[in-house]
Amino acid sequence: KSLKSSVVLALLLTVVLCVVVCAHAASAMATKQTPNDFLKVLIGRSVVVRLNSGVDYKGVLACLDGYMNIALEQTEEYVNGQLKTTYNDAFIRGNNVLYISTLKRKA
Repeated sequence: KSLKSSVVLALLLTVVLCVVVCAHAASAMATKQTPNDFLKVLIGRSVVVRLNSGVDYKGVLACLDGYMNIALEQTEEYVNGQLKTTYNDAFIRGNNVLYISTLKRKA
């Protein structure tokens, strides 16, 4: 009887553990964001876009698409850290982008 009770108790604990793990996984999946979802939150904020070539573009993120094509407004182009050109609008093809980062807000 004791062995049977131990087996039943072990199975019951396993089922409870599985339910808890599954509930946690479902909750995590419900709140999971894609990088594109995260970047859409940045629309309207100042960002820096670094290209694979090392050139930086600083401006206000206007929009982006699923291919990471980016539209910036009030854009400045920096080469080797030096301001080279300014643009009202700039469009950057997504396959050239190394990363996108927010600019620190001035205090």
